[in-house]
Amino acid sequence: MIDGTEEDHEFGLEDDSGAVIAAVGRQIKLWREEAGLRAAELGSIIGYSENLVFKVEGGRRIPKPEFLDKTDDAVGANGKISAMKKDVEEARYPRKVRDLAKLEAEAIELGAYAGVVIHGLLQTEEYARALYAQRRPAYAEGDIERLVAARMARQVVFDRRPAPLLTFVQEEATLRRRTGGRMVLRRQLEHLLEMSQLRHVEIQVMPMEAEEHAGLGGSHRVLKLKDGKTVGHNEVQLISGLITDPRQVQILEMRYNLIRSQALTPRLSREFIEKLLGET
Repeated sequence: MIDGTEEDHEFGLEDDSGAVIAAVGRQIKLWREEAGLRAAELGSIIGYSENLVFKVEGGRRIPKPEFLDKTDDAVGANGKISAMKKDVEEARYPRKVRDLAKLEAEAIELGAYAGVVIHGLLQTEEYARALYAQRRPAYAEGDIERLVAARMARQVVFDRRPAPLLTFVQEEATLRRRTGGRMVLRRQLEHLLEMSQLRHVEIQVMPMEAEEHAGLGGSHRVLKLKDGKTVGHNEVQLISGLITDPRQVQILEMRYNLIRSQALTPRLSREFIEKLLGET
């Protein structure tokens, strides 16, 4: 199962990556204590705050590569701490996010209908953070930062070469809801306009006045992969996952094609978003 990208059920943090980060933090603390350094002293040497050192040691913050390298030198670990950079990089994002990113990396075409919030691949950092902050049960602050970073990292799909075709249909309500406040929404709308200018990206709006709508079953996506296979991804409350059954994928693909035909064209959608931006 691969969790979705739209709603606040996206990730569970109960995976292997959390354990890896906690283990790295314990090792750093052991090396620091062995070197006879207090957390504040280590922080001063490597250029980080005492609070950040405590968070890393407690597994509440993921250390950057330079943090590990500088700590290795400061405590005389002779490369043993630096050697953990690969493990930290692999554990930086929840396993389900890594799986989803791998799937997107294999896609030559990705189409997604988002009916609840702005699609994850199109979100700004501020918008994503506001979404995670609203999640109930609430995430810890460190988890929010980790999830936001993971979501932003997946947006490398836009920079792939050769570029995949990426199409999105956004429900009008998602463009009007002031998630995070007026300025966050304004920056999000500006970002959508910027992304819509990319030649391999098409963004369409499903207006609320549309009488025909094939996407009332919920947000979903269809991905065509390099090996010729097509898979779907369906999203509902608390449950979302990969769909590989050819008959079910065919239904999702048919619905998505209908949604695109019922939505505003990319050009009219840009004009619609510009109008909303002027009103926000």
